Amino acid sequence: MATRLPTSGAKRAPVTGAALISGATALVTAHPAMASTTAHHPHRVDYVALGDSYASAPLVPDQVDASCGRSGNNYPSLVARSSTATRLTDVTCSGATTAAMTAPQGTAAPQLDAVDRHTDLVTLTIGGNDIGSTRILGTCAKLSATDPVGAPCRDHLAGSGTDRVTESIAATAPKVAEVTRGVHRRAPRAQVVVVGYPDVFPEDGVGCTSASVPPAAGGFAYLRDKEKELNSTLARQTRLGGATYGNTYAPTVGHDLCAPTGERWIESFAPQSPAAPLHPDAQGESAMATAVERALAHRR
Repeated sequence: MATRLPTSGAKRAPVTGAALISGATALVTAHPAMASTTAHHPHRVDYVALGDSYASAPLVPDQVDASCGRSGNNYPSLVARSSTATRLTDVTCSGATTAAMTAPQGTAAPQLDAVDRHTDLVTLTIGGNDIGSTRILGTCAKLSATDPVGAPCRDHLAGSGTDRVTESIAATAPKVAEVTRGVHRRAPRAQVVVVGYPDVFPEDGVGCTSASVPPAAGGFAYLRDKEKELNSTLARQTRLGGATYGNTYAPTVGHDLCAPTGERWIESFAPQSPAAPLHPDAQGESAMATAVERALAHRR
C-alpha cells in the first residue's frame, strides 16, 4: 500500500473507522449477545468512487491505472485508507463526462456499473469536462497574446451579451442530477457525496501571468467566477438530489496555481510537482480527501 505524501499545510483530519461507517451504514448489533463480537468485526463499508481527472489524479504518484490516469494517492484512496473497514472500488477516469457514467469511455466500462445495492458510500466529481473546461482554458491561453493586460477571454466568451460558459453550466446541471438519481436507483441506501472542484485561480482575482500561467491578467477574475458558478450549480443539484456536497474550494483558497512552490496545491500549465496541468498535486488531493471526510463526519 502506498504511503501518504506530506501535505505541507493540508492537514489531514481523517474520519475514524467508526465515524465513516456510521455515516454510511450502521453496525450490526441486533442482539445483545452479539455486541462484543460485532464491536470487533464492524460492517465493511463498500465505497465506490466515480468521476473525472480531479478525482483520478493523473500523474500524481503512484499511478495505478495509466489508461485512466488514476493514482493510488488520489482523494478516494486517501478517504478509503482512513478506515480499515472500507473496501474501495475506484473507477474514476481522466476525461470523464456525465455520459461516461452510463456509457463506455474508450475501454473503460460505464462507471455506474460499479454501483449496486451493496454499495454504502459513493463519491462523485463530475461536470468540468461537460462544460468544456479544457477548451475554455485553451481559448483563454491563446487569446492572452492579443491583450495580455486585458480580459480577451471574458470578452470572447461573454462579450456578446450571452455568456457561453454560463450556458454550458446550466446545460450540465440536469446531467449531474440524472447521475445522482442513477446512483440512488442502484444503491438506495448509500450515502452519496458530490465533491466540488478546488480553488484553481486566485480568490482575489489578481493574476500571475507568466510563461507557465498564460491567461491575460484580466481573465483570472472571470475564470474564478465561472468555477464558483460551476461549484454552486453542483451544490444546488446535490441538495435537490438528497446527497451531500463536499466543498473543496474553501479549504484550498490560497493554494491556487499562482501560489508559490510549496504552497501550491493546484499546478500551473507547467507543473512543478507531479500532476497534470491545472490539476491538484498530491497535496491538493490530500486537501480534497480531508474535505470529503469532513462532509462525511458532518452527516453522521
